[in-house]
Amino acid sequence: MDEARAYNARIPFVSGPLTPAAPFHFHGTPAAREQAVLCLATAALYEAGDDPRGQAAVIQVVLNRVRVPGFPKTVCGVVYQGSGLTTGCQFSFTCDGSVARRPEHAGWEAARLEARRALSGHVFRAVGTATHYHADWMVPYWIGSLDKIAKVKSHIFYRPKAPAS
Repeated sequence: MDEARAYNARIPFVSGPLTPAAPFHFHGTPAAREQAVLCLATAALYEAGDDPRGQAAVIQVVLNRVRVPGFPKTVCGVVYQGSGLTTGCQFSFTCDGSVARRPEHAGWEAARLEARRALSGHVFRAVGTATHYHADWMVPYWIGSLDKIAKVKSHIFYRPKAPAS
């Protein structure tokens, strides 16, 4: 863990201001909206526990991915992308057995509230347009292909590299 944290600390954050994501406004039926709330809240809870800032950051990443080519175009599609593949999933809780256990703690209601807020246009500005993140004790293979833009507690956030000017 210490080696990974040291390695991650040596990678600089990109310079310049952090551009916030555009507000996301869910368009769909009430049932589809509730399904999106459930998917977002589940991702937030399993990935960030009961930390409100961490939950908001995870939710923002999911919504950012919905808008980026190469990712599914639905909230639940993004959250569960790859969960049925042997090559791995986008969010570890969807393929490590965690999702089989229903979360039963204080963070659940807060995650659902934050999911509803995000689907109604609330933006968590601290992670900008991040599409990826990882815990600081890990060194994923993809970090060199993205711009490091933010840190929220023990998670580091990245966006697609800005085009060279």
